Amino acid sequence: MVLPRAEVQEILTGYPRQPIIGAIGSHSALDIADGAVEEGFHTLVLAQKGRDQTYRRYYRAHRDAEGRVTRGAVDEVWTFPKFADAAAPEAQARLREHGVLIVPNRALSSYVSLDLLENSFRVPMVGSRNLLRIEERTERENYYALLAQAGIPAPTRIPTPQEIEGLVMVKLPHATRRLERGFFTAASFEEFQRKSETLITAGTITPDDLSGARIEQYVLGPVFNFNFFFSPLVPREDGLELLGVDERRESSLDGLVRLPAAQQLEIRGSHAIPRYTVVGHGALTVRESLLEEVFDFGERFVEVTRSRAAPGILGPFTLQTCIDHDGKAWVFDVAARIGGGTNIHLALGHPYGNALWRTPMSSGRRIAIEVRRALAENRLREIIT
Repeated sequence: MVLPRAEVQEILTGYPRQPIIGAIGSHSALDIADGAVEEGFHTLVLAQKGRDQTYRRYYRAHRDAEGRVTRGAVDEVWTFPKFADAAAPEAQARLREHGVLIVPNRALSSYVSLDLLENSFRVPMVGSRNLLRIEERTERENYYALLAQAGIPAPTRIPTPQEIEGLVMVKLPHATRRLERGFFTAASFEEFQRKSETLITAGTITPDDLSGARIEQYVLGPVFNFNFFFSPLVPREDGLELLGVDERRESSLDGLVRLPAAQQLEIRGSHAIPRYTVVGHGALTVRESLLEEVFDFGERFVEVTRSRAAPGILGPFTLQTCIDHDGKAWVFDVAARIGGGTNIHLALGHPYGNALWRTPMSSGRRIAIEVRRALAENRLREIIT
């Protein structure tokens, strides 16, 4: 059972008039911190030992005598032996004492158990605590179920490896780096067997994960990650915003496709099978004739989450799509929180968010604007879970 929202809202009664905005120090923490500073908030990063200098040293906030930031974006860094320790009871008490609002990113839901986040993490989150679990493909009520109910097209699932009759993507986590992908493609059962044996031997995937992998139709086309925002503080017709679009840079996939075909054919063993480890992102726009359908997908997702998991999606979310040769978009992944590619918005925003807000608008800044507006209107309870 997810922590009752009323219990989290009650915690807010002890918070200061100007809370601190915090996030786990990975994934999109710089976007979150940069946007919060831009809107006048102090920021906190919860870092893991050995991964803290980016925030503690190189992006440390410098403020002048009036408190204005002149350099950097991170006011304070708390370092823990492991990311998961940031959710220990004593850490939670410290977060509440300092009046911290946590912005969930994928690092939070990957390094801290979902059971703990749902049931006993008594720190207010700006976003949808009860939707973080839908990203786990092994869950019965995952994002595929929501997409199906909403009528949003997703790649067709192939029930068993023996039924592979064309190019498919096999989705499962990396054996040791659980935040990363152990994905691979196959066009037949024989290729599935051969590649999976190679990847198991290389330590990239495990037999247990393979048995629960999702196998789905491979959609040939470019990837567009649509970074949305939904606000409950405005009339429903104005609630959905498209802030930007990004694409992933994946290793070793991007390295392999840059090689001439003759060199690709010379590669042997597990190195010949591309890895889909996300190492960066780039900014994109799409043909405007496609935006109507993209907004329809966003609206449908908002409505299905409101009906299935009240209060529904709050704040940022991302629909990851492939667009085929007919110009049809297929949603193959969903992030029910700030997406991994939003750092492309830092300082400059993105054409779509900028056109809407008439100023550089990042996902991080949009979150901070939502918090600032909620505070001004005494409606902070409506944007946290």
